[in-house]
Amino acid sequence: MEIEAGSANPNADGDDDYKGKMSRGLKRTLVVFNCLITILGTVGGPLISRLYFHHGGKRIWLSSFLETAGFPIIALPLPLLPPPRRADPGAKPVLMTLPVFAACVAIGVLTGVDDYLYAYGLSFLPVSTSALLVSTQLAFTALFAWVVVKQRFTPFSLNSVALLTVGAVILGRTRVRQAGGRDAAAVRAGLRPDAGLRGAVGLVLPLVELTYAKAKQKITYTLVMEMQLVMGCFATLFCLVGMIVNNDFKVIPRRLRVSG
Repeated sequence: MEIEAGSANPNADGDDDYKGKMSRGLKRTLVVFNCLITILGTVGGPLISRLYFHHGGKRIWLSSFLETAGFPIIALPLPLLPPPRRADPGAKPVLMTLPVFAACVAIGVLTGVDDYLYAYGLSFLPVSTSALLVSTQLAFTALFAWVVVKQRFTPFSLNSVALLTVGAVILGRTRVRQAGGRDAAAVRAGLRPDAGLRGAVGLVLPLVELTYAKAKQKITYTLVMEMQLVMGCFATLFCLVGMIVNNDFKVIPRRLRVSG
């Protein structure tokens, strides 16, 4: 579903009052901004996390927390956007309805689980292996898209899923064979949570699309940013609770004193 395209019920919840129009330059600026942030996180995030574990870091919940702790940056473009409704003192400042908010909370918690599985797997696997195993996510995404949003399989999608999944399986088996003794056990320990991660992420994407379809309101850029903000917030809160339970806040200052 395109962001600026109308939903099945574009006039629901008063969204026919949406009068703000973004200029073409602003649209391009926002797209470029989002692309740069995505590239920065996709490339730099795994390298920094693996560097932490490589140098003796043990706090998996801390690493999980940092994966989505930058969610407030999503709010930066919101003041630049045109007003979503007519000038009305009683208009709500937030476009999200309560059902959409509840769905985003649930997806955010699931994303927090993804964060933990990713950090756990990355504590054992090299960055190159973990990055290549992302291809297995396509199989889970295609399966859950068929189950959740009834997206049909095509010969092209089946062929791509089969090739990428088989390639990832061969890569995993090759890594295990190349590693010996303790290293092989570490690779196996990292592959299991990584597989769970790909399944969970493969479920998140169809759930987001289902939320768009069931929103009963126009899907605008502002609404999408609000949804992403809520999902990032609750994913981070989930990992924050894990840090508290795991006593990370007591260990981190002590480790910093030792390192300093």
